[in-house]
Amino acid sequence: MKRVFNVLLSVAVATAFVACTGGAKKTAETETTDSMKAETPQYTVVEKPQVDLSQFETDKDGYIVLFNGKDFTGWRGYGKDEVPGKWTIEDGAIKFNGSGGGEAQEQDGGDIIFAHKFKNFELVLEWKVSKGGNSGIFYLAQEVTTTDNEGNVRMEPIYISSPEYQVLDNANHPDAKLGKDNNRQSASLYDMIPAVPQNQKPFGEWNKAKIMVYKGTVVHGQNDENVVEYHLWTPQWTEMLQASKFSQEKWPLAFELLNNCGGPNREGYIGFQDHGDDVWFRNIKIKILD
Repeated sequence: MKRVFNVLLSVAVATAFVACTGGAKKTAETETTDSMKAETPQYTVVEKPQVDLSQFETDKDGYIVLFNGKDFTGWRGYGKDEVPGKWTIEDGAIKFNGSGGGEAQEQDGGDIIFAHKFKNFELVLEWKVSKGGNSGIFYLAQEVTTTDNEGNVRMEPIYISSPEYQVLDNANHPDAKLGKDNNRQSASLYDMIPAVPQNQKPFGEWNKAKIMVYKGTVVHGQNDENVVEYHLWTPQWTEMLQASKFSQEKWPLAFELLNNCGGPNREGYIGFQDHGDDVWFRNIKIKILD
């Protein structure tokens, strides 16, 4: 099933935002000004069948095991029906085999998702990167397409609908020094909130990651410490978006999708990023908090 959303002007975004937050006051960032008016392209959220979680093992602590260490049951490419060939399984871990060519450059590459939408949850896993490696963990993601004037359908990138838990070799990747106040280093909310303390282990070593989403409150954990906390669907969330590369002026479609991330049901996919570098993920488990 496809749901087509109409073009929204920034005043409609502000109105909808007020409605879903129980009449919260609009901030200066959400008020419409002539200089900030920008059309959001017409887009479609693509809905595909989701996997039945009952077929997956649940451990003694109540976590559903999303990866069995042997095959890609439950996983597929973002915007695809199969897992792209650049993703393999190595020593019980999901591995992306990078070429160093940058984000999603290979035809048999691209991001991957677990084919079930989650709402309130705690995700735990381990990850490591090669020297200078870059990747990310996405959550509340949607599969979104747009159509140009010639009728060509484009699959939009996953990160315009999903917050991103940054995965990075802080010591060797230049992105660690970009952004603001280290907000592009590992475990940060990418381009918005830096992870504090920054307790990453070096490239080639396993790091523990935790992402908790519960009724709009989000916590990032790294190596057994909570390092980021923020609140979705609030005036503060909108302000952070407006100060980022996903602002309404710079990227109106990303702003609309992220400002209302998770869509009307406040749920979405978990995904891993192909950024062109070697990266590994293992011990991937989730606990439903509904």
